Amino acid sequence: MSELAKKLRRQPTPSEVSFWRLIHPIRQAGWHFRKQAPIGRYVVDFVCHSARLIVEIDGDSHYSEAGIARDGVRTALLNGEGYRILRFTNLDVMENGEGVYLVVEPPGHV
Repeated sequence: MSELAKKLRRQPTPSEVSFWRLIHPIRQAGWHFRKQAPIGRYVVDFVCHSARLIVEIDGDSHYSEAGIARDGVRTALLNGEGYRILRFTNLDVMENGEGVYLVVEPPGHV
C-alpha cells in the first residue's frame, strides 16, 4: 500500500496540485495535511489526522454506478474509523477554488 501511495504522490493530477496550493494558508496555520496517505486498505487523496478530515478529489470514474458503489463502501469504512470525508470533483477544485476553500477551512481560521 505504501508503494501505491508513493507512486500517487509522485504523479498528482492537476486538480490535486491545485487543491494543495489552495489549502496552503490552512497548512501554514498549523493544520497538517498529508497527500496520498494510506488509511486501512485505502489510500486517501488528502488527510488531516488531527481534524479527522479526509478530502477526496474525484474524477469521472467516481460517478459511474460501480464508482458510486465503491465510494459508498469506502466512505462507510473511513467514517467508521472516525473520519469525516469531503468529496469534490476535479471541476469544483479547478473552477470554484474559493468555494472549496470555504468548505475545507477549519472553524475559527481567518
